[in-house]
Amino acid sequence: MKIEDGKTVVIHYEGRLEDGTVFDSSRSREPLEFVFGSGSIIPGLEKGLEGLEKGDKKEISVEAKDAYGEKNPEAIQKVSKEQFPSDITPEVGMQLMAQTETSEIPVVVTDVQEDYVMIDFNHPLAGKNLIFDIEVMDVR
Repeated sequence: MKIEDGKTVVIHYEGRLEDGTVFDSSRSREPLEFVFGSGSIIPGLEKGLEGLEKGDKKEISVEAKDAYGEKNPEAIQKVSKEQFPSDITPEVGMQLMAQTETSEIPVVVTDVQEDYVMIDFNHPLAGKNLIFDIEVMDVR
């Protein structure tokens, strides 16, 4: 059975950057299960999986635009230090969770000044090309 829209797909994967740094892997946990075509995984990975079958292994390269998008300079914003909880001392490189209207998103401190902090709201993998080693465990 081939991977196509509406099929439930189960894969093991390892995701890495072009320099070889592994950013995520399912190898030490349960495989990823999702409905193909539902938009639950990044578009470039989904495109690379189409037509594969149970038992197939493949390396899939995904350009930044088809993963988490290019870095958006407008997503780097100045935030007053007064907006930080008193128990947090912001430092460059610190990762925090910011509350939006609907969820929490990871952000990174990029600069700290006396009365403000620069926060990068881009996804941590924005602007990066990704490589996935995939093993299709099941298609149903």
